[in-house]
Amino acid sequence: MGGNSTGYVFRLHTFGESHGPAIGGIIDGCIPGLNIDVEKVQNQLDRRKPGQSEISTQRKESDVVQFLSGIFEGVTTGTPIGFQLLNEDQRSGDYSNLKDTYRPSHADFTYEAKYGIRDHRGGGRSSARETACRVVAGAVAQQILDLANIKVTAFVSQVGSVRMKNDHPGIDLSGIDANPVRCPESSTAAEMKELIAQLMDEGDTIGGIITCHISGCPAGLGEPVFDKLHAELGKAMLSINAVKGFEVGSGFSSVSMKGSEHNDAIYNEDGKIRTRTNFSGGIQGGISNGETIWFKVAFKPVASIRKIQETVNSSGESQELSVKGRHDPCVVPRAVPIVEAMASLVIVDFCLRSQTINFNFKS
Repeated sequence: MGGNSTGYVFRLHTFGESHGPAIGGIIDGCIPGLNIDVEKVQNQLDRRKPGQSEISTQRKESDVVQFLSGIFEGVTTGTPIGFQLLNEDQRSGDYSNLKDTYRPSHADFTYEAKYGIRDHRGGGRSSARETACRVVAGAVAQQILDLANIKVTAFVSQVGSVRMKNDHPGIDLSGIDANPVRCPESSTAAEMKELIAQLMDEGDTIGGIITCHISGCPAGLGEPVFDKLHAELGKAMLSINAVKGFEVGSGFSSVSMKGSEHNDAIYNEDGKIRTRTNFSGGIQGGISNGETIWFKVAFKPVASIRKIQETVNSSGESQELSVKGRHDPCVVPRAVPIVEAMASLVIVDFCLRSQTINFNFKS
């Protein structure tokens, strides 16, 4: 099975299934001499883990990270960092009726079509449980970015038709974790929560959008042709379970603008080149321009619903299915740290590839 690794210099390889004994990963290319704050890593995991609020899945996983290698006395050694997260609350019996039945909009049929075999317990490798490994690596990456004062911050900007009035750079993001939806606008967050709770009661789900701001990035990150910065960010985001769309800066709304409206005017601010607006999303020609990088990630409704759906079994016979088990009515609140993690992995990889930023240091 290919496609389990990401990154060029700072690389992550993940392993494990939703209902196996554990999931985990190997981080390679991390700089030596970095003091790892394990509490910061755990905090990000706690923001992603199941059972954290009344509007999330009630599966209970402590998700305590266990570092196995690459860290000595709290400091990275430059060798591969191995880690694992034990699976503690599997209910594989919830999926016994799915052994020969394909769930609509899941990877059941496609996995079997590709490999001729699949783990039907919670989706196995295709489960979003795998994203906990990304959060661990992303939290390590963010601690490297902290050395350069680069900050990655994501938040929920839309659930269904309920959206923030403004999600552009410069808004107050201090209230992100003040509510279970992780929307910085308290009034909008209350509407989002009400909608999610309603659909949860109905046995249905809803999608949403996460906006991400990356501040402090220097100009010059990214490669101008196939490895454009926004192309790598897009690939990283689209690799997250349930993601169906990605746009950077003005994105799809730019098609209705004139060039005279969309162009970001350039000026000199005390010797630093700046832009008056930021429709480019902080990236031009595939390379960061020093402004805040911002993008949006669209998540589809969670595919596991209690409502009766039409499907077939592995013999092609028609079936009706109601998906049992414990699932999120809306994935975006728990996906915020996943988006931050994937963005951090991309940015730190480009930082380490760049000759303009030097992370060689001793603790």
